Amino acid sequence: MDDTGRGDAGSDQTAGAADPHGDGADDLLDSDTGREPGPLKAGKQKKQRSFWKELPILVVVALVLALLIKTFLVQAFSIPSGSMENTLRINDRVLVDKLTPHFGSKPSRGEVVVFHDPGNWLSDEPTQQQSGNSLIRGVQDVFSWIGLMPSANEKDLIKRVIAVGGDTVSCKGTGPVYVNGKPLDEPYIYPGATACGDKNFGPLKVPADSIWVMGDHRNDSLDSRYHMDEPGGGSVPDSDVVGRAFTIAWPISHWATLPIPSTFTQSGISTQAGALLVNEPALAGLIGAVPLTYLQRRIRLRRRRTQD
Repeated sequence: MDDTGRGDAGSDQTAGAADPHGDGADDLLDSDTGREPGPLKAGKQKKQRSFWKELPILVVVALVLALLIKTFLVQAFSIPSGSMENTLRINDRVLVDKLTPHFGSKPSRGEVVVFHDPGNWLSDEPTQQQSGNSLIRGVQDVFSWIGLMPSANEKDLIKRVIAVGGDTVSCKGTGPVYVNGKPLDEPYIYPGATACGDKNFGPLKVPADSIWVMGDHRNDSLDSRYHMDEPGGGSVPDSDVVGRAFTIAWPISHWATLPIPSTFTQSGISTQAGALLVNEPALAGLIGAVPLTYLQRRIRLRRRRTQD
């Protein structure tokens, strides 16, 4: 406080002492503002909420945020079987990106994706069992609803995308798997398993807006190979894909990211651009005409400038 403030404080205290009817308390200055406390400040103090009254509001806000994150951003899923070993092991928890599909992003070759059961794929696959304790089961249900725990009632699968719509895929004998005529180098396959497992297939063309999926444990995965006689020929519609699994979050000792293996980005594996030019000649002509037209206009402008 400056010199003026100290002077004012001294004069107020002297006046209070000289007042025979004053009790002295009303003349004390507020330590924060240097002014006498008035009824307004006292009213404000009474209106302040206690921590326990604000706690329910904070809990509700936290639950709403968690629900929004689960619905639109990230959700945890539990691995119930060994079909993706050793990349993913039983009871691992993975985090799945649910945001990019909302913006029209489609699955890519090599991604590990979670998708809804497109038919009756889960009839032979185990699902997570709920606790026999009703209290624990209730807590699990609440946490699953807001996305903090995987749901025991999930009817979803997790596999690796081998091919996408328009690709030609095949596998014979012990492999390798061929995508658009390019062999895949798959070091992530379960040790001792072969690329085809015990189920040869193809060559077959994956329908548009669909994916061909396989488990990394080819001998223990009922994937696209085992549903070729069903609608879609074993392929999974893009619309059934929940999102891409991008990391193993639990247990901590298994923590790892799930990148796309380099074999899926090898030169020549993607023929979609070539197919576009073959199947859409009018569009191919338009693509070629644009740079030629631009070049022609540039030449004409240079000639005019030279003549001028």
